[in-house]
Amino acid sequence: MAFGQLSLKGRALRLLAAREHSRRELERKLAAHETEPGQLKAALDELQARGFIDEQRVVDSVVHRRAARLGAGRVKQELQAKGLDAERVAIAVAGLKATEVERAREVWRRKFGELPADAQQRAKQARFLAARGFGGDVIQRVLKLDPGEA
Repeated sequence: MAFGQLSLKGRALRLLAAREHSRRELERKLAAHETEPGQLKAALDELQARGFIDEQRVVDSVVHRRAARLGAGRVKQELQAKGLDAERVAIAVAGLKATEVERAREVWRRKFGELPADAQQRAKQARFLAARGFGGDVIQRVLKLDPGEA
């Protein structure tokens, strides 16, 4: 059966086989394929009841894939974009905050490896970390790093 001929449930399962998706992501991706009102909601309700759609798995998956390279700010942004429950997002972000400085140091070390020699390099390194979602206080701590601590 060609992808174009799949039922909504089949399309959703194909998407879920590639990676975890939130219900809102599936609604957004499959809305154009709904032929009757309520058809998509019914298909997603069934998949959710059977455990194929699980918000906590989506949160865990994003955190697992992205936390090593991104700060809590960027991970939070990605989770919110997936339409996940605000409380789950807040809990996941709070868990990331505990390791934020260590993760930022590792990201910085892989990219630069040495402290900035001047203000221009310092600004470049700070922008790099900020773009990855690390907060200003974390960036300050990483860029004041004593080379002996690395």
